[in-house]
Amino acid sequence: MNRNGRKWWRTNKHKLEPARQNSPSPYAHLTLSKETKENLQTLQDIYSKCSDVIFRPFYIGKTIKAHVVFISGLCTVQDVDQYVLTPLMQANENEFPDMEQMAEQVLAVSRIKNLATIADCIEEIGSGNPVLLWEGEERALSLGLAKWEKRNIEEPSAEVGIRGPREGFTETLDVSTSQIRRRIKDPALKMERMKIGGYTQTEVIVAYMEGIVDQTLVEEAKARLNRIQIDGILESGYIEEMIEDNPASPFPQLKDTERPDTACSALLEGRVVILVDGTPFALIAPVTFFALFQAAEDYYQRYIISTAIRWLRYLFLGISLLLPSLYVAIITFHQEMVPTSLLISMAASREAVPFPGLVEALLMEITFEALREAGVRLPKQIGAAVSIVGALVIGQAAVDAGLVSAPMVIVVAITGIANFMVPRYSVGTAVRLLRFPIMFLAGTLGLLGVMLGLIAIVVHLCTLRSFGVPYLSGISPLKPKEWKDILYRSPWWAMKTRPHFTGEFNQYRQAPDQKPGPERSEDP
Repeated sequence: MNRNGRKWWRTNKHKLEPARQNSPSPYAHLTLSKETKENLQTLQDIYSKCSDVIFRPFYIGKTIKAHVVFISGLCTVQDVDQYVLTPLMQANENEFPDMEQMAEQVLAVSRIKNLATIADCIEEIGSGNPVLLWEGEERALSLGLAKWEKRNIEEPSAEVGIRGPREGFTETLDVSTSQIRRRIKDPALKMERMKIGGYTQTEVIVAYMEGIVDQTLVEEAKARLNRIQIDGILESGYIEEMIEDNPASPFPQLKDTERPDTACSALLEGRVVILVDGTPFALIAPVTFFALFQAAEDYYQRYIISTAIRWLRYLFLGISLLLPSLYVAIITFHQEMVPTSLLISMAASREAVPFPGLVEALLMEITFEALREAGVRLPKQIGAAVSIVGALVIGQAAVDAGLVSAPMVIVVAITGIANFMVPRYSVGTAVRLLRFPIMFLAGTLGLLGVMLGLIAIVVHLCTLRSFGVPYLSGISPLKPKEWKDILYRSPWWAMKTRPHFTGEFNQYRQAPDQKPGPERSEDP
């Protein structure tokens, strides 16, 4: 590295900080020098006030002065001592023509990479790989010894199932990719790596099945990721918000999952999976509205049972969205729709309530939502107890005090239970949010307001797209062949083709005539 370049960096380094995005590193133009002192001085300036960055000087053999630079915690001191320092200090430098050949033959490290610039060194050090610099060479070596503490593979807490694999993704990207590779062993599984975030340099992987996926979908996913210019990515939710088609919609346009089997299923259907380092939640694109109501367990049990449960989910989706609004509309404007005996009972229970039906419903719904959030945020040992006891105590006390009626408590409780039937938390949250404007419409316009709100939601869903794929694909536009995994769950031997997204790419997933039966035993 020339001295003019160093002088420029030391004079102007403060100007570089605000501009860091995904653009090339501000140190990219700084090449390594033959003088180890200059290289070390530059790295020490960059890592000033960084107590966890270790600069270890030593001699290769007895004559070549060298330094190894690494971050404590991202690789172990024992590994550096055992695989780097001890072999090099005991090596005979005269037996090898150059340092690279010595490293390849002496070091017990599987991954060794040549580095030519300060930016390369910073990237490797930040990734946990020690960097070896030695006197007389305008290059350095990165040694693949990255190793840090990580969480063990556990059952995903957000997608619990009765039957199926019990392991979920972890925050370590390599562990997550290995879980997919263990299930899909074919080399057609491609994983393209990129880095996003000016300061975090978060590793992101775009995974897809070559020969099954539409390549235009892959290129679109990579283009959207490359457009992201941000200081840092700490969770896949950052990326989700920045690559979805309609950010103003309450409905998720990408599917998040922490189950490797769900990710593999999406890959085999021709979708793209985005894995982000530092989070167990992967993103799947494209996604349809009906795919968000499919659970992994649906495909591991008998198709008749899965179909019945899927219909139950659709039913309780409508209950969760509309039940409080229907109750408010009926008791406010349409009492004639209620049988006389039930109407008398409801009137008696509301006799002491000073609020109209809309205010009563809002009071109970907001209280219930607060209890639900409190149960989620509190420590696990007391969260469930607080939410259940709080709902029982507050509900009974509110009825005894005459603030709300008993039927309203029942309606809110059924609505809350119905919301738990939605397998995706993000969809359940959207339904909870939309429930309130529909209640306002029901309280002002009656059933007409409920219908207007429902029509507005359906129109909005019809306009949504996920990576160009219609959100209601299968129903709008109408594709009866897709109903086999929307309105019902067909048996596996009947699901011969993959979902149709943007083109017909390797559409057949199995051989014909797979239906089992007694006559199959006679086949040769």
